[in-house]
Amino acid sequence: MQKQQGFTLIELMIVVAIIGILAAIAIPQYQNYVARSQMAEAVSLTDGLKNDVIEYYSTNGSCPTNGDGSIGSANNYNGQYVASVSTGGTAPACTITATMKSSGVSSGIASDTLTLTMNDNSSGTDAAGGGSTSWSCGSTAQAKYLPSSCTHSG
Repeated sequence: MQKQQGFTLIELMIVVAIIGILAAIAIPQYQNYVARSQMAEAVSLTDGLKNDVIEYYSTNGSCPTNGDGSIGSANNYNGQYVASVSTGGTAPACTITATMKSSGVSSGIASDTLTLTMNDNSSGTDAAGGGSTSWSCGSTAQAKYLPSSCTHSG
């Protein structure tokens, strides 16, 4: 007689249950990671316009809209996940707003916006009050999808 070797049915069921539990935890975390990486494109596109907005504001004392100065139309600034990036606001709170696409992105951030708002922190004599500015970040997306540098306002 030969002794049979291998796993029992109970042992195999325990392994399958453990794998199922790990998958139930990992899949939502991966989906959040994907959404955060897609939102990073919006951060990159808005960051690229900061200098143009500051330059326009310091020269003219008003916030630029798309098409003013060196800023192109909103549709000129897009990407794989970002539909458009627009500029505007009322001095001294100029804004840069990236709008995510409504399809082809994670469902948690579809059609959401990421807005950078310029804050004039100085009190000089030129049009922009001396040129010292900072930026705050807000979004209509849930905080879990935003980069750590963003504060959730929306």
